[in-house]
Amino acid sequence: MMIKMLSSEFMKIRRKGLWFLTILGPLGVVSLQMVNYGLRKEWFISQGTYEWKYYILNVSAFTPFALILGIVILSSFMASIENETKAWKQLISLPVTKWSVYLAKYTILLFLLVIASSLLVIFSLGFGIYLNFDGSIPFFDIVKYSFFPLFAALPVLGLQLWVSIVCQNQGLPITLGVIGVILSYMAYFLPDWMIWKWPSLDNSWEEPLVNVCLGLGVGFVLYLIGMLDFTRRDVN
Repeated sequence: MMIKMLSSEFMKIRRKGLWFLTILGPLGVVSLQMVNYGLRKEWFISQGTYEWKYYILNVSAFTPFALILGIVILSSFMASIENETKAWKQLISLPVTKWSVYLAKYTILLFLLVIASSLLVIFSLGFGIYLNFDGSIPFFDIVKYSFFPLFAALPVLGLQLWVSIVCQNQGLPITLGVIGVILSYMAYFLPDWMIWKWPSLDNSWEEPLVNVCLGLGVGFVLYLIGMLDFTRRDVN
């Protein structure tokens, strides 16, 4: 049954531009570094920062912002498919459970985000090789700073999908998302308990794994809360 649900969701998003956005996010992050290093290469060399370590830090500085923005847009698009056509009752009338519908949408979004993080690894690695830094390629660090923010951002995904699905008018989810994007840009100044800070991997313990573990745990809890709330609601 879940295979059919996932296939159905993939068919729905085929012409909605979600795949384009999935590619655009990581490409945009690395493109910013193309401009950065294209204009300031000599400055990086003069400062002694023309190396893999600082390049990865520069890429990772924009990753949380792009990731949360992507979550907001993808979640809203995913929920609006049924909201715009008022097809929730038609969907629920099929021999499927509400929790399986919610799980299918969550799974599709998570899959798209994993694809985006994988593309970020490829694009970051490709441009880094092009820049011809000295020393060995830090494959683990590239993967770490591409996927750890995703794991830490799972609470944002759970919250945005929940609000986007239960609200027919996408104004509230978009407003919440915009606030989240702004907060992620100010992550350095936020307290450690705010979920929009976690994708930055910054905390008072200076240990990124803390954010990852919090993201996985709280993300699962928010997913369950959203699913239970959706299953108890009447759909229109």
